[in-house]
Order: sequence, then structure tokens, then C-alpha cells
Amino acid sequence: MTQSVVVQVGQCGNQVGCRFWDLALREHAAVNKKGIYDEALSSFFRNIDTRGGDNGPDIYKGKICSLKARVRQSIKALLIDMEEGVVNEILQGPLRDVFDSKQLITDVSGSGNNWAVGHKIYGCQYRENIVEKLRKTAEHCDCLQCFFIIHSMGGGTGSGLGTFVLNLLEEEFPEVYRFVTSVYPSGEDDVITSPYNSVLAMKELNEHADCVLPIENESLFEIVNKIHQMINSGKLGSTVKQNSLVTSSAGSAKPVPEKPFDAMNNIVANLLLNLTSSARFEGSLNMDLNEISMNLVPFPRLHYLVSSLTPLYTLADVNVPSRRLDQMFSDAFSRDHQLIQADPKHSLYLACALLVRGNVQVSDLRRNIERLKPSLHFVSWNQEGWKTGLCSVPPVGHSHSLLALANNTCVKPTFIELKDRFMKLYKKKAHLHHYLQIDGMEQSCFSEAISSLSDLIEEYNELDATKGGPRIDPSRLKIAV
Repeated sequence: MTQSVVVQVGQCGNQVGCRFWDLALREHAAVNKKGIYDEALSSFFRNIDTRGGDNGPDIYKGKICSLKARVRQSIKALLIDMEEGVVNEILQGPLRDVFDSKQLITDVSGSGNNWAVGHKIYGCQYRENIVEKLRKTAEHCDCLQCFFIIHSMGGGTGSGLGTFVLNLLEEEFPEVYRFVTSVYPSGEDDVITSPYNSVLAMKELNEHADCVLPIENESLFEIVNKIHQMINSGKLGSTVKQNSLVTSSAGSAKPVPEKPFDAMNNIVANLLLNLTSSARFEGSLNMDLNEISMNLVPFPRLHYLVSSLTPLYTLADVNVPSRRLDQMFSDAFSRDHQLIQADPKHSLYLACALLVRGNVQVSDLRRNIERLKPSLHFVSWNQEGWKTGLCSVPPVGHSHSLLALANNTCVKPTFIELKDRFMKLYKKKAHLHHYLQIDGMEQSCFSEAISSLSDLIEEYNELDATKGGPRIDPSRLKIAV
């Protein structure tokens, strides 16, 4: 079985990563009742201590009691942050036993919301250390298939050091796929320089990532609000279960007042949980992660995949009746379930992947694709651009779930808005001196970054211009007699 390594960078990256590991361990505990290190666990965990009997303490103190420490596990991950707060919380929380101190790189001063500090200063300072830890983590993989980078675009460490690590991965492991989960700031972000950081980071994503899953804070916030409104109005037919993963701070070092981003991070973690399900469990039509890039990215720079999830409540957060299978497919293409502010139905599809979990048949997939196709606009040269995957293990508490990944031009407005926010600051040269005082940082870095983003937007414009044109069927091959 193939393995993957998760690299979580910055405050957001580490908080999302912590939630992902929490959910993944709970999910494996529900499936693996005997707590034995098996092939499914090997995809993201390594065995570092085999013990006989049941005398060892629980790996996941009171949280995952069915997964005993007959096998002590270490997570295949690298945790990087230039502040110690979030990483220290993880090490003091219930996940502390599955992290190795050798997997951590931290500093104390932070990047000050400055891409240049993260990329130019900390990147150079920690380069050798990062490469060494990446190599050691990769050595524990029999068949390393993919690196997952989790980071935010608005802060200094996530955007700057996160994209520096992406460049390192391309240099050191050019044959290994690089999937990036990037959380984009909202227009009301409290980091004034976030447009600079995001655009500078976008240039690196354009050039060095194989697939990027853009996620907007604003969409996550709206989804969480809708969930709470439905719960409070009684539309879900019940209340949230105690210690719900939607609302609880499970995994933190001590009980803390709930913050909006706790539930928001949980949604991103659930996205990664579904994305990696085929690598962790068996299925009749499992989809390798490299197949996603191969089938959904027809052009190198157009590798931004819009994601949608259904149901939005996972691991039995809410006592909600299961959605009908057909309704689940309809939900995945609705605006309300997208993790960016977009409506893919009114834009152009280059390709689309459906990753289904649970007791779903291939015939169910084909029937729903045929049902939805008339309402979706695909490019003329890829009218059958569907990739499907079936994983037999459903999320805990549900009979089935669906993750849709769409290479769709609906991502363009997000980039246009980001460009507009960047230009408002850049035209006035506001805050520019904070960046230019960093060694190796020149104003040309900004002009090149905005040019790269403009070129990307133009590529989407050219595709959108073909929407609604006549469908051109390729000419059939003629057989010479």
C-alpha cells in the first residue's frame, strides 16, 4: 500500500492537521476494533513499538479506547511553525503520544504576517533542518506517493515558509506528488498584509504544486453558521451529540471557549479524511492520489480543484437522518456545499472527480452522473471528463459520503478578488517597506507575483470564452482498406 507524508505549516496548518489526525485515529479505531497495526494504518502511521498483550496504556487516552497500544504508532508528518503556541498545545493534548519530537520544527518569534520573513529568512535558516527531517520521514515509507502540505495563505509562516517547503519538496522529491491544501483569507481578514502574502504565495503554488485545494475562510464560516442555524431551528430533527466534532474542542490541551475556526478547521480536516480514504481503506474502485492529478489537471498551471463535501457532519456529530443517495450527489454540486465562494454549475468544468464512501455501487455512480450531466457545462474536448472512486468504508455514523473535486473555472472570481485587494495596497505602496527591508526581497518579486496571477486569470478567461460554443465531436478514425 502507498504512503503519504503530511507537512503542516503555520498556525492554521497545524490546527487543521491536528484535527485531521484526531479524526483519522477515531476512524481507524472504529474500523480496527482489535487495535492491531494493519495495512490501512500503514498509509499514514508507522509502527515504532510492538508490544504483546493488553497491558500498555491507550494511545489516545480515553478518546480511542478500542485502539490499544499493542502497537505504538508515530504519525508520518512534519510540524513546522515559527511560533511555539499551537505545536505546544498539540504536544500537551491527547495526541501527544503519536508525535515524535524529531518531527517538530519551531521558533519563538513568528513571521510577523510577512511572507518575506517566512520565505526568505526562516526558509534559509531552517532549510537544512527541514530537508533532513523530510528525508528521515520519507525513509519510513515503503512506497511514498504523495506529500500533503496544509497551510494558510494570509499569514507569514503559512504563506512564506509553506511555499518554501513546497519548493524544497520539488527539489528533493521531484517524482513524488505535491498536494497543497491552502486556506485563503476573507475580505474582512484581520491581517492587513494578507493580500500581499497570498499573491506572493500564489506564484509559488502556480509553479511548484501538482494540485491545490483552495478553501476560503468565508465559505467555511458560512457553512458552520448554517449547521448551527439548522440545529437551533430543529431542522435536523435532533441536537448535536455531546462532544460533537462540529462544536467540541476535543484534542486541545484543556477545555477552552469555542472559537469559530475550531469548527471551520474541522471541515477542512474532514475534506482530507475523505480525500485519503482510498489510501487508507479498501474499496471496489479505489482511486490513487496520483490519479487525481493525472485525470483532473489537463494543463500544468490550472491545477486548482474546487472541493465540496456531503454530508457536512461527520463521525456522528449530529443525530441526522442519512441523506438519500441521489440527494447527496445533488448536494455536492450545489453552491451551499462548496468550500470556496463559487457556483460550479454556472461555470465551465475541465474535469470532475467523485470520491464516494460506503455501500454504493458503480451503477449508482453512473446513474447519478448521467442525471447531473445535462445541467453541467464541460469543455467540448472533455465531455466525459469524470473520474470516480469507491471506498467501501463509510465515515463513522453514516452509511455513505461524497467528496467532489472539480477543475472548474468558478475558482476565477476568488483570484480576481484577491488581485483587486492586492492592487489597492500595491498602488499606494502601502506596507511595502516591511517586505523590501528583508534581504533577497525586491519590488520585482511583487510585480512578478501579480503578473503570474494575472496570467492565471487570463487562462481561465480563455476557457470561459469557449463556454456555450458548439460541441465538437472528434472525428472517427478511418480504417484503410
